[in-house]
Amino acid sequence: MAGVITTGNISPLLVEGIKNVFGQAYEKHGEQWPMLFNTETSNKAFEQDQQFEGFGLAPVKQEGAGVAYDSQQAGFSPKFTNLTYAKGFIVTKEAMADNLYHLFEKRARALAFSMQQTKENVGANVYNRGFNSAFLMTGGDGVELFSQLHINGPSDSTTFSNELATPAALSETSLEDLLIQINEATDPRGLRIALRGERLIVPPKLGFEAERILNSTLQNDTGNNAINAVRATGMLPSGHMVNNYLTSDTAWFIKTNAPDGMKMMNRQSVSFDQDMDFGTSNARFKADERYVAGWSDPRGAYGSAGV
Repeated sequence: MAGVITTGNISPLLVEGIKNVFGQAYEKHGEQWPMLFNTETSNKAFEQDQQFEGFGLAPVKQEGAGVAYDSQQAGFSPKFTNLTYAKGFIVTKEAMADNLYHLFEKRARALAFSMQQTKENVGANVYNRGFNSAFLMTGGDGVELFSQLHINGPSDSTTFSNELATPAALSETSLEDLLIQINEATDPRGLRIALRGERLIVPPKLGFEAERILNSTLQNDTGNNAINAVRATGMLPSGHMVNNYLTSDTAWFIKTNAPDGMKMMNRQSVSFDQDMDFGTSNARFKADERYVAGWSDPRGAYGSAGV
């Protein structure tokens, strides 16, 4: 049977003389995906959000004239379909009995590590694929996560951007430019909103640069006796994080306070189970989890592909 671990797979571990068995599992990073998304609980096969615009500006009412009445329209409707992620392994009775080095206790830890790594990669891939037009949100506004062509709303067909017009490497200047862009955001009817950056998200190769930019007392990498404006204004209250699952060495992102922006829907927490097949006496171990990551309002994250 494919995937069954037999004594032949672990022959070095059937005799004494091995000092250590390594490679099964390593120390893992703390959970990083919760800093990329707002977390919600799901209780259905899929969850659906609905964009619904507010009202426009109020016009002047002339004396004796009637009030101008506004209307509202529904916009796009992003759909989050929960997926099941599962993995397991099968061990023969003989392999369980004859291994001398507690191998399968380590395999159980390796299975837990695999499930955690899977969720981190699924979450980070929403950002990794964010500039790729091949990856769209089902029922969304029809463009990729980071785009200059997001539609404002059903009554306002103009577009807004949640990426730098010209991709730029992470620097004090480019970070300020993107924070200004966030600060100038409007709602689906074109009204100004208090959108703010919460956290800068960078890959490992930009971690030190992010630290210098955000935490220098004075302006970074210059001889100017000027304050660090981003730090002084507190425009990124949660600072920055290094995400070890980002695949680009140059792309960087800002998660915002948009209430229905980046979302991780959790349908079922990771569950571990085991049983024994009656006919073969093989032991079977498995883990599964259900969730989906995506976005409703693309104002939830802004980014630059870097250079």
